Amino acid sequence: MKSRITSRVIRLLQWIRTAFYASISTGQYEGVAQKIQPVLILGNGIVEFEKNVVLGYFPSPFFFSGYIHLEARGNSSSIRFGEGSHVNNNFVGIAEHSSITIGKRCFIGTNVEIVDSDFHGIKVSDRRTSDPEKAKPVVIGDDVFIGSNSKIMKGVVIGVGSVIANGSIVVGEIPANVIAGGNPAKVLKVIEV
Repeated sequence: MKSRITSRVIRLLQWIRTAFYASISTGQYEGVAQKIQPVLILGNGIVEFEKNVVLGYFPSPFFFSGYIHLEARGNSSSIRFGEGSHVNNNFVGIAEHSSITIGKRCFIGTNVEIVDSDFHGIKVSDRRTSDPEKAKPVVIGDDVFIGSNSKIMKGVVIGVGSVIANGSIVVGEIPANVIAGGNPAKVLKVIEV
C-alpha cells in the first residue's frame, strides 16, 4: 500500500513540475517527445523530435532536482533528436547560431551538455558578444552512447555506434565504432562490429 501511494505522489509531483516548465517554455518545437523530467524549450529557432524520443529517466540522479534545457537561440538555429533516442536527466543542448543533430537510437547520460558556440569572445572587449562566424554545427551519429557528465563542444562530429566515456570533453571528430574518453577526448579502443 505504501509503495503504491509513494508512486502516485512521485507521479503527481513530477507532473506538476513538468507542466510548470512547459508553461514557461517560449521556444518552438515540432513532433512529440515523452517527457519524464521537466523540459524547458527556449529560443527563436526550432527543436524537432522524431518518433519515440524520451526525455528524462526515473530512477536516475537529478530526477526531482533538475530539468532538461533545450535552447535553439537564433532564428536559424535548430536542435534535432532522431527516432528512438533517450536523453537522461539534466541534459543541456544549446544551438546558438547553427545546429545540434542527434541521430537515431542514441543514449545520452545524466548531466550532458552539447553546444554549438563559444558564446563569448576571449578579449575583454569581446566578452559580451558572440560571433556567429565562430559557431559550428554538432552532429552525433546513430546509435551513439554519451556517458554522464560529458561535454560536446562546437563542431564535433561523433561517428555511428561510438561511445563517449563518462566525464569526457569532446572537441574534435570521433570516428565510428570506437570508445573515446578524456579531456580532450581521444580514441581509446575500437568496438568490434
